[in-house]
Amino acid sequence: MVRLPGRSPTQPPRRVGASRAGRVEEHAPPSSARPRGRRPLTGVRAAVGGRSVAGQVFLLQAVIVMLLIVASVIALVLQVRHDSTEEARNRSLAVAETFANAPGTLQALHGPDPTKVLQPRAEEVRKKAHVDFVVVMNTDAIRFTHPKPDRIGKKFVGTVAPALAGRPVTEEIDGTIGRLVQAVVPVEGPDGSVEGLVSAGVTTDNIGGAADRQLPLLLGAAGVAMALATAGTALVTRRLQHQTHGLGPAEMTRMYEHHDAVLHAVREGVVIVDGGGRLVLANDEAHRLLDLPDAAEGRRVDELGLVPDMADLLASRRVATDEVHLVEDRLLAVSQRPTQLRGGPFGSVATLRDTTELRALSGRAEVARERLRLLYDAGVGIGATLDVTRTAEELAETAVPRFADFVSVDLSPEVLEGQEPKAGSTLRRSALCGVRKDAPLYPVGERITFVASSPQARSLSTGTALLIPELSRAPGWQAQDLERSAQVMERGIHSLITVPLRVGPLVMGVVNFWRSERPEPFDQEELVLAEELVARAAVSIDNARRYTREHTMAVTLQRSLLPRNFPAQSALDLAHRYLPAQAGVGGDWFDVLPLSGARVALVVGDVVGHGLHAAATMGRLRTAVRNFSALDLPPDEILAYLDELVDRIDQDEAQDDAAAITGATCLYAIYDPVSRMCTMARAGHPPPAVAGPDGEVVFPEVPAGPPLGLGGLPFETAEVELAEGSRLVLYTDGLVESRERDIDAGLEELRRALAASGDESVDATCRSVLETLLPDGQNDDVALIVARTRALGAEDVAEWDVPCDPAAVGAVRAQVSRRLAEWGLDELVFTTELILSELVTNAIRYGSGPIRVRMLRDRSLICEVFDASGTSPHLRYAATTDEGGRGLFLVAQVASRWGTRYVREGKVIWAEQALG
Repeated sequence: MVRLPGRSPTQPPRRVGASRAGRVEEHAPPSSARPRGRRPLTGVRAAVGGRSVAGQVFLLQAVIVMLLIVASVIALVLQVRHDSTEEARNRSLAVAETFANAPGTLQALHGPDPTKVLQPRAEEVRKKAHVDFVVVMNTDAIRFTHPKPDRIGKKFVGTVAPALAGRPVTEEIDGTIGRLVQAVVPVEGPDGSVEGLVSAGVTTDNIGGAADRQLPLLLGAAGVAMALATAGTALVTRRLQHQTHGLGPAEMTRMYEHHDAVLHAVREGVVIVDGGGRLVLANDEAHRLLDLPDAAEGRRVDELGLVPDMADLLASRRVATDEVHLVEDRLLAVSQRPTQLRGGPFGSVATLRDTTELRALSGRAEVARERLRLLYDAGVGIGATLDVTRTAEELAETAVPRFADFVSVDLSPEVLEGQEPKAGSTLRRSALCGVRKDAPLYPVGERITFVASSPQARSLSTGTALLIPELSRAPGWQAQDLERSAQVMERGIHSLITVPLRVGPLVMGVVNFWRSERPEPFDQEELVLAEELVARAAVSIDNARRYTREHTMAVTLQRSLLPRNFPAQSALDLAHRYLPAQAGVGGDWFDVLPLSGARVALVVGDVVGHGLHAAATMGRLRTAVRNFSALDLPPDEILAYLDELVDRIDQDEAQDDAAAITGATCLYAIYDPVSRMCTMARAGHPPPAVAGPDGEVVFPEVPAGPPLGLGGLPFETAEVELAEGSRLVLYTDGLVESRERDIDAGLEELRRALAASGDESVDATCRSVLETLLPDGQNDDVALIVARTRALGAEDVAEWDVPCDPAAVGAVRAQVSRRLAEWGLDELVFTTELILSELVTNAIRYGSGPIRVRMLRDRSLICEVFDASGTSPHLRYAATTDEGGRGLFLVAQVASRWGTRYVREGKVIWAEQALG
């Protein structure tokens, strides 16, 4: 029993009011329970705190005393100022009239020098009369006297009109010596006419001293009064502090009200019985549990109609702890304690708890906790992947068997493809989970067209969940498939909840919850739970759908930007693999570019990031590389142009807050089958690997330039001679580097995989490398190119040195004709002679030596003319009057392709002719 402060522990409980039966005052703890060692000033400090009743009384008295003191000071100051002003008026008027009527004043005004006569008299009167000035003036208000001689002769400041009319005037003005009270009186002649004026005045600084002299005395008296009032109040409030225990009126009222409200609101009965066995108090819960009559307080407990064992317990006042007693249909747990054990009044207090209701509440609480746990597990477990089908399976697995015995998820076919669903009732079963495997429900993968009367079709059309408590009484559901419906009910499935999978206006499918193991059907609370569960899963399925759509778009875009087939060429035997990342499409790319002179360029690169932006950027870089390669530039210059391009793209897209592509990598290699030399340069890309015909695997020392877009540093090339039959391997970092493996370990695994592959085909080499390095799949996308080198034999190459003499052109034509006859290409003799004649002539005429001619027999016939100059020929239309200028035009007409390639020593002009 909680006691409230304010009551003596020896006093019996007292009824607070007749309107609330059973309300009693609580008791304060005994004085022995108070803290020891309390200092005497503690009560005074508490009293002046202002929060308790005693403090409020003290503050009220202090405020009253202070108000009285302030009022007294104000009244005194006002009275003193009034009296001083009146005294100043009277004094100034008296002095002015006395001086005006003094003998000699009138004669001095008519004298030749009034100032000389009147100034000494005025100053003497001023000092004796204790005024601040005595001024004599003529009727024009011109001063004859003044305490300050420099003011004599100047016009008087003040009102003189009444005095000129014969009437004295007194006023308060701002004069030349400050704020003052002055009087002006006339000096009259014998006939009563005004002959002059006299003014006397006192400043306000001299009339306020009385208040200043009396104020300290008054403040001292106020301080003494305040001290006496404080001491008296402290004595009075200390006793009040002891009685109220420092509580304020609002706190005391609130405490009693709250205690009474709590007593009657708790779900536990409270019964207080006095020493005579009479009921003192019973709260509302005790009245309900014991079925007490309305006027039970004050009656003996054995007269209340209680069951005998309960009445005996309450009258015995013995100690009891959670004793169980049957009262009608309730099992009550009763605890009882005597109240006199701690100095309280003689009697007992008992508490009653209904264990029957507690068990029911505990069961409902456990159900609520289990449902909350189910929703939590759904939030954590559903949507772990961005796969629509897997997310649907996670929903079914989460709900079985905790909520339903069978769960099926039916989705629109468009949702599975990442598109927005179309209106209609044809769905595809995407997930099915149950406590048994033999349920006669539609299997996974089957397309289902729901009839209009089925709960699924109605749920799809209305967008609301439906509860079918008993399937045996649902003809609309049975109309879907009469035979299957009968089989479902034979297996014990008897209740159904159908919830639409919807996000906003999109309805992506339906989820069906079936019950068979528990006999009770689904209820409305479980319908709400199913809606919440499906709503959470719908967000994850929609996210997976959106990801599927974007992933499909990115993959389609990327595959459209990557080469589908390699161009025809004879220098390399090629195979490639491209594996997109599991988390999203990346920016890995590759290409194979035929160049002049039977050479082939291999390029592989990697763009930072994943998704559509990375795929689009990859396409831009690949297009740029193809355009740059058409210029027949060396690898280091190609990378320099790419670096400048990436930097320019980043600058353009920085204004739109687009993702930067700085950090992209690239490896560019050119293989010449004639010299078997491979020229390579790389920009932040992993080095290539070369597996020789003898099985030795090396990583050529290609200088590692900075990634694209950083700028400021040049790129360097490396030349490697490759034996015929060597395998050149180009790849992206996703093949050799991951979170679990650094790049050094990946390169070593690549070395072992290539060495173990032996003399396999390039396609088999790709397969074995991926199986060895990526046995469990990859996190990043991977691009891999394996190229086996071929060499152009000496029998397919013809070279001649040409002197810088126009006459040497005929010898070149003869040598070309013989070689073409040896190759069996007699049909190309004429065109080839024409092409070489024009190219050699241009080299002799416009170039510089040495000049060389080379013919290559590959998939086409290639003619090349080398000279040491750096000038490039241009194709143009010659005028009808021009004697020359038609040579390159003829070359362009008879050759399938032609162009210029710059080398370190000069340039090469080449032309290709298709072989029949």
